[in-house]
Amino acid sequence: MGKLYVVPTPIGNLKDITLRALEVLRSVNYIACEDTRRTLILLNHYNIKGKKLISYYEPKEEKQIPKIMKVLEKEEVALVTDAGTPAISDPGYRLIRRCIEEGVEVEVLPGPSAVTTALVGSGLPTDRFLFAGFPPKKGTRGFLEELKTCQEATVILFESPKRVLKTLQLVREVFGEVSVCVARELTKIHEEYIRGSVSEVIEEISKRGELKGEVVILISEKV
Repeated sequence: MGKLYVVPTPIGNLKDITLRALEVLRSVNYIACEDTRRTLILLNHYNIKGKKLISYYEPKEEKQIPKIMKVLEKEEVALVTDAGTPAISDPGYRLIRRCIEEGVEVEVLPGPSAVTTALVGSGLPTDRFLFAGFPPKKGTRGFLEELKTCQEATVILFESPKRVLKTLQLVREVFGEVSVCVARELTKIHEEYIRGSVSEVIEEISKRGELKGEVVILISEKV
């Protein structure tokens, strides 16, 4: 029986990968990845050659799990996503769950995550936080109203750059004049934290038009 390695990959800067992660990627023959093209960029950067890549992405996870489980009968497999830690708003949970159910060993490596990077850089309270993933495209207000009950925690959301302004406006309507931070392009050349009251941040983003890049929104009622 093989083993499933859960391997975090850089969220931007390709140098942000652990020695242990590189060791695992070099040692396994099979890598299950969200996007083979993105994974190849990382592998080529570190001159890791000859790996067999298995596409594993939503919504085809269930279809690919039997194929990966078959490989795991004899081989070790590394699970990666395009950026960050697998299963955190990325594919991975279903495969990890199946491995646990069928007695396949799962070894999780620590590593990059946009959630903790944005939280620490935001300047908002870090003692208690709630990561809520991507808000639904429909019913965002109700989603935020549920989160408002967690007043003691810094709330962390992922959001599309096209929806950031609309979501912040709803945050102001639901939470009131809270402190927020919009973190974007983390670890990349254009990394930026836009901090302030929700109205101040809305005003700043409105001046720019549409933001670009990966975006994390953080909300705190304690500051």
